[in-house]
Amino acid sequence: MSKKTSPTWYATGRRKTATARVFLRPGSGRFTVNRRDLDAHFCRETDKMIIKQPLVLTDSGENYDITVTVRGGGTTGQAGAIKHGISRALLKVDPELRGQLKSAGFLTRDARSKERKKYGQKGARARYQFSKR
Repeated sequence: MSKKTSPTWYATGRRKTATARVFLRPGSGRFTVNRRDLDAHFCRETDKMIIKQPLVLTDSGENYDITVTVRGGGTTGQAGAIKHGISRALLKVDPELRGQLKSAGFLTRDARSKERKKYGQKGARARYQFSKR
């Protein structure tokens, strides 16, 4: 005997070194990040705002329960990865949203990451002070 389950849409989002696995299910707008509430995981209001941007843009915030597993990076990178994952999952739910999400830039993976330190120098761009004499 099989149990009837609601449809689930899955997408992966990435930003810097953070990777987010996002699961969307029809529901009441509950948001879970790493088995914790959104407010418990993210303290900064800007991070919460970044995460909710695709939902606000498409007016679908209260229609889905969102479960996220995020690893790596810091809080801002994780927020960007979750935003990317939610956008990609919404696209699987309704392909008609592609124009809105693409014009807002939510489907593009932000490829910026930390530049590596160069040998013989202080950092990626910083140099040791040059002494002529």
